[in-house]
Amino acid sequence: MTEKIDTLMKSYTKIDEEFLEELEEILIVSDVGMDTTMKIMDRLRDEIKARKLTETDEVKSVLKEIMEELLTTTKDSSLNISPSPAIVIVIGVNGVGKTTSIGKIGYNIKSKGKKVMLAAGDTFRAAAIDQLKVWGDRVGVNVIHQQEGSDPAAIIYDAIQSAKARKIDVLICDTAGRLHNKKNLMNELGKVFKIVEREYPEAKKEVLLVLDATTGQNAIQQAKTFREVAGITGIVLTKLDGTAKGGVVMGITSELDIPVKYIGVGEGMEDLQPFNAKDFVDALLSEN
Repeated sequence: MTEKIDTLMKSYTKIDEEFLEELEEILIVSDVGMDTTMKIMDRLRDEIKARKLTETDEVKSVLKEIMEELLTTTKDSSLNISPSPAIVIVIGVNGVGKTTSIGKIGYNIKSKGKKVMLAAGDTFRAAAIDQLKVWGDRVGVNVIHQQEGSDPAAIIYDAIQSAKARKIDVLICDTAGRLHNKKNLMNELGKVFKIVEREYPEAKKEVLLVLDATTGQNAIQQAKTFREVAGITGIVLTKLDGTAKGGVVMGITSELDIPVKYIGVGEGMEDLQPFNAKDFVDALLSEN
């Protein structure tokens, strides 16, 4: 997106309808989404008129303002885990980087001096349990798990009891990403949330939905589906370092009013970073 906008700015000096239409097209193909693109373009046209702008190089700063506003939701974009105890329930379809994100979030929280525990609640995929155990070893935290096919809600129950007994600050729970059908998956998640409400009402609660940035508009659809059963408090957007077009961040925050809390920008443990709307827009519309 950055490159295309830069090229566009250099190709035109005066703001005209052709310039605006090309900008609109760039936003759409960059996964911003039709609705959000229209919002941005309507606002931009209004601002151009109100500020009497004529040069294309004046557009970038206005575009930055509009995008930043869209990325700032009414909800808190930082992880709400203080005071302890806190529970973080991580949801999302298989293949988006859910288990890896849990490991990295655990590392992030532990490095701030908090006691962390992980729960392997995705029992329908053997690899998910093993993968989480590997991350637990890597980060240096305990992982509560049972064998493949166990009841996820029972594991979350065990993990909560263990977290209370060991005075854990933050319990991070993995959940199933795929079952035989959507109804089945949503029922399993519903059971997990009931256990959390009943057994850990005193804990601060975060429900993080992990989405793969490279899936574009499909990510927004996933968010809408999961929102039917879960009070999602934040998004973890993975794989922003590869072929992702980045615009999907705007579509999610603008259409769903759910804040992006973390973005994945690499493979390393420290490559899951807290999201900052201003930094993101600055990077997107940087001068170089």
